[in-house]
Amino acid sequence: MAKIKTALLFLIILLGLAAVAATLLSLLYDVPIWWLKVLDFPRLQLLLALAGLLVLYGVLNRHWRWGALLFVVALLLALGIQASFIVPYTPLGTRQVADAAIEEDTLSSVFSLLIANVYMKNRNAEALPALIRRMQPDVVLLLEVDAWWEQTLQPLDDAYPYGLEHPLDNTYGLILYSRLPLSETEVKHLNHHDVPSVHTTLQLPDGRSFRLHAVHPVPPIPDEYPDNMDDKEVALLKVGDLVVREQVPAVVAGDFNDVSWSHTTRMFEADDVLHNVRLGRGLFNSFDATSSLFRWPLDHVFVTREFRVKALQRMEPIGSDHFPVYVELVLSPR
Repeated sequence: MAKIKTALLFLIILLGLAAVAATLLSLLYDVPIWWLKVLDFPRLQLLLALAGLLVLYGVLNRHWRWGALLFVVALLLALGIQASFIVPYTPLGTRQVADAAIEEDTLSSVFSLLIANVYMKNRNAEALPALIRRMQPDVVLLLEVDAWWEQTLQPLDDAYPYGLEHPLDNTYGLILYSRLPLSETEVKHLNHHDVPSVHTTLQLPDGRSFRLHAVHPVPPIPDEYPDNMDDKEVALLKVGDLVVREQVPAVVAGDFNDVSWSHTTRMFEADDVLHNVRLGRGLFNSFDATSSLFRWPLDHVFVTREFRVKALQRMEPIGSDHFPVYVELVLSPR
């Protein structure tokens, strides 16, 4: 029994030191190594692991010498670091985007948006259209759309008189459906010639308008786009600069291929122009829908200060590796 306890304590120490090391390495934002950026993703998992290891070590350890105390301090430090990233996205955090007030909740200023990364290889032709028919969003942004998905979703054309279809077979195709009139619609290639983004103006029933920037940048891993690891060149930051220059109400939405608390995403909102609707409301982890343990918030909605939030939901699975995200926003008269 004593040997089993000793082996378990040794394992706890090894896992704890690994978790502490991963936490400290994740703070090296400016080092252009892809796996350091990936350490931004499992912060919640590391937070839970550190808490569990701390409890187990406290229960099993009976020799509280300086080495044991130093180990506990290291665990607590790493736990605090991870919590500082995660807690702002829980109900304990401050909501940067306020809830819609009753007087703002009018049909002429409210609109709904559904974001869904369909997963290009997904061939479930029923779940997504059924979700759209049930929720009746005013705007639908679909990502990873290929020609098969474009053909499958054609029956929705009658319900959405405005929009843009840009299917691709490289997982970066997209479709935008809208009941709101569109104008000044452009397809841009901000960082890569075959990775599009859509930028358009939508008009609300009360006559006011706002800009929508629909994005799906490449992930920060060494795939066919290795230069995406440079924060100064990523499409997100270019969109942020565009919003700052235009100085009009704006919504930025899509699959960012990045978590809410990453250095790049926080730089995206650092100038206090764009705000994450998740802050203070919940994690709403949208990927990976096929895993119960490894899930992260990758599908995002950022808004300028003119907007309020009426509703925010993570929807049911549609056969994709992403959960759809649904949000109702109010363009405040103030």
